[in-house]
Amino acid sequence: MNISVELTFSPLQNDFEEHIINFIKKLRASELTILENPLSTQVFGDYETVMKILQAEIKVAFELMDKGLLYMKIVKSDRSEYEPNF
Repeated sequence: MNISVELTFSPLQNDFEEHIINFIKKLRASELTILENPLSTQVFGDYETVMKILQAEIKVAFELMDKGLLYMKIVKSDRSEYEPNF
């Protein structure tokens, strides 16, 4: 089963950019399809694979910061090819 995940990672500390960049670089190095925009990072792939990678990378990211938020939306389908038709 394929899924699409939208992530918004918000470390609540002064050096937030470093944490966001490191998190995105780890996701880029994975086998997942990644799309980025200024507000979020989108991850696409097989449910088991995506969740296994996200579980590991979120844990590492949280361990490296004092406080932070991670908003996650999960859609049951691969939306990586979505193009608006309006």
